[in-house]
Amino acid sequence: MTINGSVTSIGNDAFEVCGNLRSVYFKGNAPNIGSDVFIDNLNPPADDTNVSIYYLPGTTGWSSPFASVPALMWNPLIQASGASFGISNNQFGFNITGTNNFTVVVEACTNLANSAWIPLRTVTLTNGSFYFSEPLQTNSPGRFYGLGLP
Repeated sequence: MTINGSVTSIGNDAFEVCGNLRSVYFKGNAPNIGSDVFIDNLNPPADDTNVSIYYLPGTTGWSSPFASVPALMWNPLIQASGASFGISNNQFGFNITGTNNFTVVVEACTNLANSAWIPLRTVTLTNGSFYFSEPLQTNSPGRFYGLGLP
């Protein structure tokens, strides 16, 4: 789930019975938070939750835990230099680094002015990194890569 940056508060028990909720991505500063927002008091054990919160660099008010669940900065980066960046064996590739076990979507577009980002692959940063590669794209003059939320 992604929460827009304009959200300033979340009420009591807002996601109490969302048993399949695993990740919440916040685009803004930490909102005011009610009690038991992610804790399921209806299906004990009440403190057993698999939710993680992710927030962006440069936002404020975050702590871990936040609302009784882990809160991590969403910080994956494409490494645009080094021996693993570029073309090798008809493949273009690069390393993605960030917090261990983060999940990101590698996306691509061919025109930044009219960007239509296409998801290519969802990856997990095992040990804080992942090497992404794909066959060279010869049908367009350029290809741009980015990282998105899963």
